[in-house]
Amino acid sequence: MEWKNRNGDIYNFTLQEDGSILWEGNFESCRIGYPRVYKEAYQQYRKDGGQMHIDTFKESVHGFRYKNGECIGLSETGKKYSHLIYLDENNIEGINPSGGPHIKVHQELDWLGEEFKNLCVRSITSIGTGYKIIPYNKYEHLGDTEIIGGIIYRTKK
Repeated sequence: MEWKNRNGDIYNFTLQEDGSILWEGNFESCRIGYPRVYKEAYQQYRKDGGQMHIDTFKESVHGFRYKNGECIGLSETGKKYSHLIYLDENNIEGINPSGGPHIKVHQELDWLGEEFKNLCVRSITSIGTGYKIIPYNKYEHLGDTEIIGGIIYRTKK
């Protein structure tokens, strides 16, 4: 499938025999997103007696302090633990070439056409000519269930 972005660049998406998708095109000007790793920061926070849930911790560590409506710096959590957070550059979370298309993990790919219907992005890997997208079926989580009358009835035995 050929896709033309707003800058006129052409990108090709080719479904491979192994089920992966080859994404080729102009990636000279592109942003790559990597997931943040909070494990060490959160473990240290808990060792220090912190009680926040990991999701609340993630918000707090990126928060700011304000005085009289003016930002005066990182939150206390951020000052103490943000240096322990890093990007996992071994796993791509998203690719955004200038002019699009922006593709990220768990995104549905139906917009590419019928052959990509019900596919979502599991992972993205850099290859010599572009990127390899490993998809999953957006309904695969229902694989171990019985559906009766459109309702998930029970897990298969």
